[in-house]
Amino acid sequence: MAGNSQRRNRRTSNKKGATVGSGGQRRKGLEGRGPTPPADARKGHKKNRIANAAAKRAGSSSGQSRRPSGRGSKSTSELVAGRNPVVEALRADIPATAVYVQQYIDSDDRVREAIKLATERGVPLMEAPRPELDRITNGLNHQGLVLQIPPYEYAHPEDLVAAASDVHEDPLIVALDGVTDPRNLGAVVRSVAAFAGHGVVVPERRAAGMTAGAWKTSAGAAARVSVARATNLTRVLEAYQKAGLTVVGLAADGEVELHELEALAGPVVIVAGSEGKGLSRLVGETCDVRVRIPMPGGAESLNAGVAAGIVLYEAARRRA
Repeated sequence: MAGNSQRRNRRTSNKKGATVGSGGQRRKGLEGRGPTPPADARKGHKKNRIANAAAKRAGSSSGQSRRPSGRGSKSTSELVAGRNPVVEALRADIPATAVYVQQYIDSDDRVREAIKLATERGVPLMEAPRPELDRITNGLNHQGLVLQIPPYEYAHPEDLVAAASDVHEDPLIVALDGVTDPRNLGAVVRSVAAFAGHGVVVPERRAAGMTAGAWKTSAGAAARVSVARATNLTRVLEAYQKAGLTVVGLAADGEVELHELEALAGPVVIVAGSEGKGLSRLVGETCDVRVRIPMPGGAESLNAGVAAGIVLYEAARRRA
């Protein structure tokens, strides 16, 4: 009898029944979950998939560059946000892969001009809700207009020498050391184009790249002049020396004045440093000669764009 009683107790304990104390789970299950988020923010919704795909196409708005691979390298795409910046970029013929226009935007002259310019250039117009534009611009004040610039295709430093060889000319190249302002880079690119140079070399890190600002300052010259990226600028300069180029560094305390520099008539790479720090130590030591630009007005230094333009003019004069 005792054994039968134990078996009955075990069967009874296995039966399903109400659990004493639910820990508040039933009450929580009856609570609301807050307002329903918009369709483009709901995971799995068709509009959410469309928004995510558009954001992925737009890429990163940071403008930072990926590590070079192969002979050249490609930067990430860049976004220009705001009505005035977008219109100015389109006026300057900066390359563009898309113009994003906010849905139900309050149209004004700038919006209409941006749409007109994009249409004339064949740049796709993409309508997008405001949350999507907020997301792809990381919260910038886009004012309902965003322009996407394609990744810049950087050349390899050796390609610049090859380009000169192809047209049977002595290489005339400008290298920038520690120049971080894209407008300076754009000005140098414009000067290289004006004085028949063969390209510009910039370091991979801590240096300006071919952003929208550089494109705009170049006034279209960036479409004709190659910009190469160097993982190690000193090694690139040493490779140029082995190829027969004279490395000329621009320095306020240079040992030679510009008008005395005969090397500009031959294969040469002109190295300009930042306005504040000038040439870095290793780059300065690598230069074959350091040249100074006489300044009767007493200015302490020139920015890289102006200094490079002066030396490029002198080189073009000697080669004429």
